[in-house]
Formats: sequence, C-alpha cells, structure tokens
Amino acid sequence: MSRRIEIEITSLNGDVATWRAAGAKLPKGVLNSSLVPGGPVVGNVYRADVEQYMEGIEILSVMAPKTASPTDPRHERLELIPTLKSGPDVVVTYAPKGRGGSRREGTDVRREGGPSRREGGPGRRESGPGRRESGPARRESAPPKSEGSEVREAPKRPERTKRPPRNPGDRDAATSTPGKRPARAARTERPARGARPPRPERPAGPVQPPMTTTHRNALLATLSPEQLPVAEQLLRGGMPSVRAAVAEQNKNATTQGRPTIDATTIERIAEELLGKTNLALWKDRAAGAIGAGRELRLRDLRAVVTSAKTVSLDDEARTQLKELQASLTARLEHLRTQWNAKLDTAIETKNVKEALALVARPPDMSTRVSAEMAAKVVAITSEALSADADPTLWKEIVALTIDTSIRRNVKPLGIPNDESCKADAIHHAGAIPELAKLLGMKVPPPPPPTRLARRPTTRRPPTRRAS
Repeated sequence: MSRRIEIEITSLNGDVATWRAAGAKLPKGVLNSSLVPGGPVVGNVYRADVEQYMEGIEILSVMAPKTASPTDPRHERLELIPTLKSGPDVVVTYAPKGRGGSRREGTDVRREGGPSRREGGPGRRESGPGRRESGPARRESAPPKSEGSEVREAPKRPERTKRPPRNPGDRDAATSTPGKRPARAARTERPARGARPPRPERPAGPVQPPMTTTHRNALLATLSPEQLPVAEQLLRGGMPSVRAAVAEQNKNATTQGRPTIDATTIERIAEELLGKTNLALWKDRAAGAIGAGRELRLRDLRAVVTSAKTVSLDDEARTQLKELQASLTARLEHLRTQWNAKLDTAIETKNVKEALALVARPPDMSTRVSAEMAAKVVAITSEALSADADPTLWKEIVALTIDTSIRRNVKPLGIPNDESCKADAIHHAGAIPELAKLLGMKVPPPPPPTRLARRPTTRRPPTRRAS
C-alpha cells in the first residue's frame, strides 16, 4: 500500500533527479523528472506517493507542495494554550492514631453527642433472663470482697538507667587496636564524565546493494494505460501478485454489485510483460551493485551475477553482466592469493591450528587446497599428534582436523596417556582411521556428513503461455 511523504530535490542529471526525505541529511533515491509537475527544481519540497519494497523506495507520483490554507492564509488562527495547574501533585492525609480512648475499668468511654455505654444508650442491650448483667447492676450484684483480699496493682516499670559516656580508650569489637574505629575500605572514585576514554569506533561493515528505479521507471513510461497497473503488480511480486490483485478486485466488485474483470485477459497481458519487468528489475540490481563497487558484499555480488541466468538479457544487460563478472573474478583472485599466503606462513611456522583452520574455511566453495599444500599440512598435523603432546592441545588439533577434507590422510604418532584423550580418539576413530589402529580396534564407518539447515525455497507456479 502506498503512502505519502515529503521529498526534497537535491540534484538534476538530465531526466533523472536525486531526492531525499524533507529534513534528511543524505539522498535516498532517484526519480524520473517527468513525474514532477512543472519540472523539478533543486531545493524545492514536493509531496510524493511512494511504495516501500525490500530493495528500496519507489516513487509512484509527485504533487505540488502544500500551500497556505485559504481560510487562514496568514496563519492568524488562535491557539489555545493550556494553563499549568499550581499545587502539589500528591496530597497525603494521615489517619488518627489509635482506636479511640482508654477502655480501662473505672473510666467512662463517651462519644460525642451520645450517652455513655455504661449509662445505657439506645444501642445497649437490656438485661433479662438468660443474659449477663452489665453495668452498675453487675457491680452491685457482685459478692463483697473479703477483708483479707488485697487489690493487686500493676507493677511499676523500673526507671531506665542512663548509658555511661563512651570511653575513647575502650576496645571496639570489630577492631584490634584500642581507641580507633575500623578503617573503611578505600572508596574508588568514579572518573569524571569528560575523563572517560572514548569508545573505539566500530569499523564500517559492508553495505547492502543499493536499489535504483531508473530502468523500472523507464519501462513504465513506455506502457499503455491498461498495461500500467499490471506491470506495477509484476514489479511488486510477479505473477502471484497479479493473481491476488485480480481476485481481490473481483471480490470487491461482487460485493458492491459491479461487473467483474476477466482474469484470463489480465494473465495474458501479465505474461507478455513478465520478461520486460524481470529484465528491468535485474538491471536496477546490477546498476546498484556496480555503483557500490568494492563496498558490496561478495555474496550479494555473486547473487546478482547468478540471477542473470533467469533473465533474457539485452545488449545493455550483457554489458552490465560482463562488468560484474570481471569484478567478481578479481575479488575472488585477491581472496585466494591472501588465503594461499596465510597458508604458506602457517606451514613454515608450523602453526598447526592456523593451517587446519585455513584448510577448513577456503575463501570460496570452488577453491581447493593443492596436493602439495595438503601433504605439508598432513605432515605437520601428524607430527603434532604425538604421545608427548599436551592433552589439551592434542584434543584441539583433533577437533580441528575432523572439520577438514584431509582428515583421513592424517596419521597421528601416538595418543597421550590421558583418559579424555583416549575417549576423544575412540569417538573420532571413524573420521581419522589411524586412531583406531593405535587403539587396536576395528575401524568404524565414517560419520555422516553434516547438513546445514536451509531456508525453504518458494517455487513459482508454472506460467501459462499464450497460444
């Protein structure tokens, strides 16, 4: 679904204009000058309907910039400015402490505006048969106390003795030196904000291949009005996008009671335009890859070159393909030269771990280690796998060896007298057969190859050709 943004024209080059989002710092893409009404002007801001794709942004149409409202040409509309409320944000009210007055015997608990409970208020129960007497009647009916009985008084709380002043010569329980408090640990002061060392800048990684719209816009400019919407759907998602758009349009037409369109006719038009749209898309990808140069990732460059096999190329596209193939070959040769130099250095210094890592990870899938280099790596690896080697280093070399293509040619000289090394030798005897011979056991079958989990590929349905 398209959306509307404001763009600013940054430069002009013939029929192609460079634009960026209004207020942005860097240019975003290019557009055809014919889309701008009255011709583009560098520095002007326009309204544009754009479509967002994975490869970039495509401009569908450009309109004149917004002007002042006819109802308020001088921007004299009054604005309501809200007033700030003054006062505390939170008001705290404390509840009264306790649950009323004292209820001890001999005191009357009274409430404001009402009689005492002891005097018998309206809420007091009357005494009767089966009920306990309360109040003065209960005290009058109680038996008199004997002369020998005494009234027990609550024991008085002893006065709290004052704490004597602390003698500076007393020994503190946490210190071994009298008269001195334990010294606090030295507090590490945090450096000032301005004194912190600057963070190391991350190296700029490879950029994504830029996606241009020059060839697509040129194709859309040559189509008739009935072909234009079909070509736009093809550029968005191919034939599935066209079929989905036709089905959605017919569904809405049926709901609204309007006549539907013939899907067969639309598919015939789409099949005629499919080759042109695919070629325009590939040309835009190739132009972006050529413009990126050596900043483009190797796998992205290889993907653009490989996808040319699925497109019927014209003379311009063949020229772009030759340039991309030359760039890909040059970069692969450079990587292979560096890889061979590192491998020679590792063999000369007898750095077994580095040599095995290089053999296991060539710069390209089509690169193979030469027979001479492989024999040298096998020799230094077999020499390092001896009984006198460090057990930790021995296990690391074995783990690196099983990931290489020369693992079955390696012949270790011995196994260290360590239980973990023997367990590793038994476990990897299928990958390195010489370990089974050193252990006196039968050589087990080699382990199955590890398969990497691949992303499921979506297949396009077979297209119908017009008879």
